[in-house]
Amino acid sequence: MLHATFERSLAIIAAALVAGCSVGPNFKKPETPPEAGFSPQPLPDPTASAAPEAGAAQHFVSGQDIRFDWWKTFQCPELDRLVDQALRANPTIDAAVAALRQAQELVSAQKGYYWPTAGAEYNVERQQLAGNLGGNSPGLQGNGTTISTYSHPGGAPYVAPVTYTFHTAQLTVGYTLDIFGHNRRQVESMDAQAAMQRFELDAAYITLASGVVGAAIQEASIRAQIDATEKIIAANTRSLDILKNQRKEGYASDLDVAAVEAGLAQVEATLPPLQKQLEQNRDLIRALVGNLPNHDVEENFQFSCLHLPQELPLSLPSAIIRQRPDVRAAEEQMRSANAQIGVAIANRLPQITLSGAYGGAASQIEQMFETGGPFWNLMGDFSQTLFDGFTLLHMQRAAKQAMIQAAAQYRSTVIGAFQNVADTLHALVSDADTLKAMVRAERTAKASLDLVRRQFELGYVNYLALLNAEATYAQAVINRTQAQTNRYADAAALFQALGGGWWNSSELAKK
Repeated sequence: MLHATFERSLAIIAAALVAGCSVGPNFKKPETPPEAGFSPQPLPDPTASAAPEAGAAQHFVSGQDIRFDWWKTFQCPELDRLVDQALRANPTIDAAVAALRQAQELVSAQKGYYWPTAGAEYNVERQQLAGNLGGNSPGLQGNGTTISTYSHPGGAPYVAPVTYTFHTAQLTVGYTLDIFGHNRRQVESMDAQAAMQRFELDAAYITLASGVVGAAIQEASIRAQIDATEKIIAANTRSLDILKNQRKEGYASDLDVAAVEAGLAQVEATLPPLQKQLEQNRDLIRALVGNLPNHDVEENFQFSCLHLPQELPLSLPSAIIRQRPDVRAAEEQMRSANAQIGVAIANRLPQITLSGAYGGAASQIEQMFETGGPFWNLMGDFSQTLFDGFTLLHMQRAAKQAMIQAAAQYRSTVIGAFQNVADTLHALVSDADTLKAMVRAERTAKASLDLVRRQFELGYVNYLALLNAEATYAQAVINRTQAQTNRYADAAALFQALGGGWWNSSELAKK
């Protein structure tokens, strides 16, 4: 039985040496999902248009490439400066770059096992050998001297010790044959891990840029809401002054004034939370650009600075799996898991190691490589696990299950990527319709408020009608501002969902 196993192992080794193969399955790139798309029905193109100051119609350009600095499509120099600063100073980028370089170095380290290992050793020893151990002395040296314990032929003292210095130097070389591609598969797996880190870096750039753009849009939104609230407070204050004058003339009661004052106080109470949101959003911006909270940035954002992109790229469905860093990282995870199957299989097959040494040994350095000093050896080692409680077999099966898991995660990531793009496209269409309706509602509420205010000043309506008109207009302004915010945020989200154009970055290409 053992003889047959040995012969079979030799046959496998011979075949592997000739073919130079790597055991395990070769990785195949996943195919693009057939008939992939973003919506069962065609999307409206262009989207609805609101007033120019709120947001014009947007047109989807199918197949258009995505620039890496996509935030410049908002045409806001302050935003451009802030994103550039964040990409330079945010520590998450430094961490991602370091992780990538670490993974690349680990790949290079693993490739070192393709080569033999060589080592040099020098040893010097000063020793006194007991006379009672006379047979173990170094003996005759190449220079004619003898290192030996003393033996007196005439009697006591019968033996004497010997003290000597001995030098040994050698060069060793060892090499493990990668017959079944164990190391090649390990390099392949680690190379895939490095590629994953590369895509993690791409994702870090995209996420950071999107975070800065989102924070800038949010700041513009909060400032617009604060401005609208302050205008409402000023208008309500004027209405209160008019009502107080009417009370003096007997046309209004203290109860009327108290009710208007309560309404004014209610509006004023909405201002501090907005101011808190603004300060916290500013803290976020400072952190994104790598600043501490007490180190402010010069840039402030209003909707007047931001311009809604009117042309939006829409990548072909087949391009999504090439553009999204998360999908590419999931693919590399599959490649790494696939290579580990080969590693597990190779661990079950014979291992062959060759080693050799050459050196010299003598009591004097100059005699180490003279006659009598040199030595050498060559050794080949063949090992094959015969029984291990089926440990290696189960490790191979576990590697196959890891591959199945990675493939399932890849499919899930692809589905999530398409869903992300689809959600963003539907949001772009829906939020454009919403903004158009909110602009119309705001204009109607403003016209109604102006009319009611004039009637109130002339005494034709009471304060309740004015309060209701002001509350309606205040809510309309907030709704319009939030709808406008959503349109800007949707545009930024689409660039991120399509992959952020990382493949067009010259800086990323250097990493």
